[in-house]
Amino acid sequence: MTAATATTPAPALRRVVPLALAGALVATAIAYPLSSGGLRDVVSWAIVLLGSTLSVVHAGLSRGVRTGLGVLALVALVAIGFESVGLATGYPYGSYTYSDTLGPTLLGVPFLVPLAWLMMAWPSWLLGALLARPVRAALRRPARIGWAAAVFAAWDVVLDPQLVQAGYWTWADPSPGLPGIDTVPLTNLAGWLVAGVVLMTLLDLLVARTRAPGAPRVGPAAPLFALAWMTLGGALAHAGWLGLPGSAAWGAGLGACVLAVLALQQRRARRR
Repeated sequence: MTAATATTPAPALRRVVPLALAGALVATAIAYPLSSGGLRDVVSWAIVLLGSTLSVVHAGLSRGVRTGLGVLALVALVAIGFESVGLATGYPYGSYTYSDTLGPTLLGVPFLVPLAWLMMAWPSWLLGALLARPVRAALRRPARIGWAAAVFAAWDVVLDPQLVQAGYWTWADPSPGLPGIDTVPLTNLAGWLVAGVVLMTLLDLLVARTRAPGAPRVGPAAPLFALAWMTLGGALAHAGWLGLPGSAAWGAGLGACVLAVLALQQRRARRR
């Protein structure tokens, strides 16, 4: 066996592992609206564990081990920082309390929460990078950070009403909210935008400093597929099974806007 032949399975494995994790995540997400009670809690944990694992594994396989570990540590620290301050002060999200069903906590923040941030953060950064590609080089970093923060916050527009419905946390004053969503205040969206800008700025700097030479070695298909399904598939579940038409409409609308921007960028690229 030649050296070249011996190394061929490695690139294939790098592509297959993220896709397998994304497939398992989507299958588990499909099970969420079809489950109830304690089983739904188990499914929620499985979704978050699979999503956070996908983020760390893809970051490591595509940009290098240092980036993967850095993403894990950075997102966890930022999440615990923002969430613990939010719990203690009501800023920047508004006043809320977590349910005991979420299990063990650190500084009052359930372990599930930073894992959920991790699930959301890396795909949001990847999509931000994709959306910022047509921007000229001098402005590409702020555009990437801005897009990623917006995607990060938009994902929560769909996710938060679902988890409030599940009883995982409760808002002290959920009004005013987005039209059609009466369980989550607008301050939460503002808080996610602030947190998103901070997190994506740090994440962008982390990737620039830790990425392996020649990265990315794996494309963004798996995390972006997971993000698309969790947003658009989540909107479908909200409309058809969970009785959340408002967040369904917002999820579908925001997802359609992103797809329209990507389609327009692709059209312009073909004309050049």
